[in-house]
Amino acid sequence: MSALFPAGHRRRAIRPSPVFLLMIALTAAGGAMAWTAPLDSAMAKAGVFVFVVFGWVVTLCLHEFAHAYTAWRAGDHEVELRGYLTLNPLKYSHPLLSIVLPMVFIALGGIGLPGGAVYVHTHHVGPRTQRIISGAGPAVNALCAVLLLIIVRTLGSAEAHPAFWFGVSFLAFLQITATLLNLLPIPGLDGYGIIEPSLSYATRRSLEQFKPFGMLILFALIFTPAINQMFFDAVYGLFELSGVPSDWSRYGNYLTRFWT
Repeated sequence: MSALFPAGHRRRAIRPSPVFLLMIALTAAGGAMAWTAPLDSAMAKAGVFVFVVFGWVVTLCLHEFAHAYTAWRAGDHEVELRGYLTLNPLKYSHPLLSIVLPMVFIALGGIGLPGGAVYVHTHHVGPRTQRIISGAGPAVNALCAVLLLIIVRTLGSAEAHPAFWFGVSFLAFLQITATLLNLLPIPGLDGYGIIEPSLSYATRRSLEQFKPFGMLILFALIFTPAINQMFFDAVYGLFELSGVPSDWSRYGNYLTRFWT
């Protein structure tokens, strides 16, 4: 693979866009506001809101970049031509569905909705590679969750800079929701992409028609009360394995969605 993509070419292909760098700057600015603001002040709420929302967009970009990069390394040259390796959120499918809709779901219910989509040619690769490409995105969300929770567990305090730490906890919570939702075996989601190579040809053909409606199926499931309860019980269960109090993510949710 290195012969196909020399090191110099890899460095040139992967070039973070100004839009992505702006998202990082806004995340840092929101974090700085939350760090210095008294808890429950207007400045704390604004800071946590900016930190969580733009931090979430950054992780959406990383999620989709992981899909694109693994596909590119497998030989799909079109991901580079489409701009997927620039981490520009505007390149990942439709901006409304990829960025705006997940941000709306954070605002409405504190759910880290699976976001954008990169179009990769998985039918040109083997089953193992397709599983890697599909699983790369959720793996990024899981890694972000682990890293954020380790940072909060090691350095976090409810007395010093609490607004900031509650915001980080809620961002980690969103990463867990995104990981679990993406791993559901629903056509159109990453979880289905992982198991798809193991299905028979007839089953894949019959389920192909449902891929455009995967997000609608997900909406129907997540807003079913019994399933919603089971889902959030699982998310909080995983969150609490870190040793970080689950109330910290709830406080972060409140600060992010200060109008509720």
